Amino acid sequence: MKPRVNLWIEIDDQVVLSRWRVGLLNAIAETGSISAAADLIGVPYRRAWEKIHEMEQRLGVALLDTQTGGPKGGGARLTPAAQDFVARFLLFSEGIDRHVQQQFQEAFSDHVE
Repeated sequence: MKPRVNLWIEIDDQVVLSRWRVGLLNAIAETGSISAAADLIGVPYRRAWEKIHEMEQRLGVALLDTQTGGPKGGGARLTPAAQDFVARFLLFSEGIDRHVQQQFQEAFSDHVE
């Protein structure tokens, strides 16, 4: 047995950050492209762009610096604000995961190897 926790942060009952959304931002940072990031995590480009737009609207900050087309193609990179939100979410989620694991061990110690 292993515990799993689905974690997200809301503003006015609307999701702004989640493990999936932070994964999307990390994929953009890794690939330098929204399209490549969408391919990497297995979602359509349109869905990736919609989620980024939702996060930017709800947080009130730009999360990406983008360049369109051209001879070398376009690209995207995380803004300092996005990098900060990603780092804070990862710190928060890692703490939650440690706490959940500890509570799980206490509650199910006789069923865990």
